[in-house]
Amino acid sequence: MKTSLECKSSTDEIKQRFDRDVERFSNLQTGQVSTIDAPLMMELITQAAVCATANIKNVLDIGCGAGNNTLKLLNHIPSFDCDLVDLSPAMLHKARERIAEVNTGNIQTFSEDFRTVELPDQKYDVILAAAVFHHLREDQDWESTFKKVYDLTAPGGSVWISDFIAHETDSVQSLMWQRYGDYLDGVGGAAYRQKVFDYIDQEDSPRPVTYQLELLKQVGFEHVEILHKNSCFAAFGAIKRL
Repeated sequence: MKTSLECKSSTDEIKQRFDRDVERFSNLQTGQVSTIDAPLMMELITQAAVCATANIKNVLDIGCGAGNNTLKLLNHIPSFDCDLVDLSPAMLHKARERIAEVNTGNIQTFSEDFRTVELPDQKYDVILAAAVFHHLREDQDWESTFKKVYDLTAPGGSVWISDFIAHETDSVQSLMWQRYGDYLDGVGGAAYRQKVFDYIDQEDSPRPVTYQLELLKQVGFEHVEILHKNSCFAAFGAIKRL
């Protein structure tokens, strides 16, 4: 039986789980193993950021984890100022440590919920958000969060998202859920599959790519792009009018 939204994990409970899981999120080659095509999606969102955005000086990484996506972006751009936001202080410490080794730009960290952290409007040339928005709950939560992302994006800037997603129709959702289960079986067997399914049921409330693309346009982004989709995961983004 699926856990209702009001019974899902709290922000603090999610923070505690990620505090205990830093090393698993610190592999730049594999990304997160439970995410299908994680390395490909990291590469796609950072390449898209570079080709769609001129003169990248300020970057915001929402739910930065151990810093993988910012590090990937640094493979394409030698240096930039970056603001890192994550619930987990342990993740932020690891991210700062890894990024500082290769980046000469200024690094600021914010151990806060993105929905409440105070950041300057229209500052960020690129915003990255990987495996974070699927923790949002009701429509109002999604709408206010995406509006905040738009407000923080500089004119001509872009936002790039890779995330766990749902589907519009029950039949397709069932198909893609089965495919994801088969993938998890291949990674770690039936016990691993059940472990991942259990924490998804307790923590996550993903929305379809279609819902999120429509919301990006609704809050003001001029262009939206789908970069990749495989089973229950997708990479996509939006570009703000100059």
